[in-house]
Amino acid sequence: MASLLSNRIKEIAFSKISNRLYLQQVNNFPTARSFATEQNLFNRFSRLSRGQKWLLTSLGLIGLSGGALIYALEQACVGSELQVHPTPLPWSHKGPISSFDHASLRRGYEVYKTLCASCHSLQYVAYRDLVGVTHTVEEAKAEAAAVMIKDGPNDMGEYFERPGKLGDYFPSPYPNEEAARYANNGANPPDLSYIVFARHGGEDYIFSLLTGYCDPPAGVKINEGQYYNPYFPGGAISMPRMIFNESVEFGDGTPAYASQIAKDVSAFLVWASDPHHDTRKKMGIKMFTYLAVITAVVAYHYRFVMKTVKSQKLVFNPKRK
Repeated sequence: MASLLSNRIKEIAFSKISNRLYLQQVNNFPTARSFATEQNLFNRFSRLSRGQKWLLTSLGLIGLSGGALIYALEQACVGSELQVHPTPLPWSHKGPISSFDHASLRRGYEVYKTLCASCHSLQYVAYRDLVGVTHTVEEAKAEAAAVMIKDGPNDMGEYFERPGKLGDYFPSPYPNEEAARYANNGANPPDLSYIVFARHGGEDYIFSLLTGYCDPPAGVKINEGQYYNPYFPGGAISMPRMIFNESVEFGDGTPAYASQIAKDVSAFLVWASDPHHDTRKKMGIKMFTYLAVITAVVAYHYRFVMKTVKSQKLVFNPKRK
């Protein structure tokens, strides 16, 4: 009788030990740990007082409202100025995997060189940047050599002018800001290197501004030397209308309508603001391709390898004497 009782006690003790080991191994699974963490957070929140719960809820709502307000202000129209906002246009480079139309970029460079370079600088773009985008190496060298670059000082301490090289940046049409303002009725023509990023609406704004000149409506007074453009803040702009039909002759024979000219120079300024646009999208396509392959491999490994490991049941069966 005593031996039967001792054996029964041993079985109960071994079963308790095995159950503890099994529960300990189950609790070590990531899903069990995450569930326990979520349960602890819920218990902590439930133990808070009513005032603390209201405070945390209010802070969360204030944070969400602040984020929504910032987004709304970013997307909203500027209502403090008399300004028409541009209509979004279907640009060919707007898609997630779309690239620039390089023929359009070359025509846009011709427009900038013919109509814009006399007043606006492009000081953060070098002639070498044109290679492989709008021009060949020899063509870019010829474009650079056609302008005179101020250099120096030489051995005598004097500055001199020399033909441009590929490494030179586009020269400014004015020696300083004062000269630019004096030549343009007090207005300083902005540099166009990052003008697309610096204006609300980007290339849509540039296109609309270049094609939006019209007569001022009744009641709007324009000072002498200014012109009316509803897309410009305030409506009064010092830059005269520069784009007309046939105001530029394209080298590839494309009809030079005013809308075509504005479209090409807008695309060129987008490239000037973001010269790595195409390269960045190529890298994005490669990254998503690699990510898709890696995701498939990980999914296969999880489904056919790790799933069997995670679903195993560990049982401790002690040997009976």
